[in-house]
Amino acid sequence: MVKECERVQTSWFRARAEALGGEAWDDGALTWTDGPDGLNLMFPGELDTSAVRRGVQEALARGRPLVGAWLSTGVDPSALRECGFDRGWPIRWMAASLAAVAADEGDVDDRIELQTDTLDYDGEYADYRDQLALARREPQVAWYAAAYARPASSDRPRRFAGRAWSFYDGGPNGVAGVFDMEVWPRFRRRGLGTGLLRTVCSAARRAGAAQAVLNATDEGRLLYGTCGFTPIGEGITWWLHLR
Repeated sequence: MVKECERVQTSWFRARAEALGGEAWDDGALTWTDGPDGLNLMFPGELDTSAVRRGVQEALARGRPLVGAWLSTGVDPSALRECGFDRGWPIRWMAASLAAVAADEGDVDDRIELQTDTLDYDGEYADYRDQLALARREPQVAWYAAAYARPASSDRPRRFAGRAWSFYDGGPNGVAGVFDMEVWPRFRRRGLGTGLLRTVCSAARRAGAAQAVLNATDEGRLLYGTCGFTPIGEGITWWLHLR
């Protein structure tokens, strides 16, 4: 199941890059994506120092300040060390049946909305709106949900409180991914995280997915566990800062 997590994460990074005018390519056994998360090396089965160096040179040529590498725990990271990468944060995979997580037909949190465009981002975050282009692709493979502190029916102004994505590329095992889920600190402990998770999982289930996987932060693990996700394995990230 961990291999399926890695496949879905790679497909998500590739789809975001392509939707936003970026690029994904293979260099021998290495898969690179250049998208809104910067330049990333996605779950190689083995590493070759010369191939990693080519990726670093590509990042320099593209003006990318950060290069990430996502690894399974069994992959020897020596080539990354030789190229100046530092060990980063762990990847904690969790999985759940969508039948257990998705909201029932009549069980809707009216503070959560599925959207294909938004005006919620401005200032230094304005570029995030561009990423919703992925939610408008046909056939739809990604769903974006926004959380608000009050429902649309409220007579008081709503406040943008968080977001989440789900992604399902129709893979053979029916596995969707949950990504970039966050509730802003001042709005936590109000059930918005649960509402976001159930909403994006419901959208993926309607598209045909049967399971969901995600990479949990320390803060998120308790919420995901309460909603039916269980730990299934780990990985590790490595990072190279070029500035």
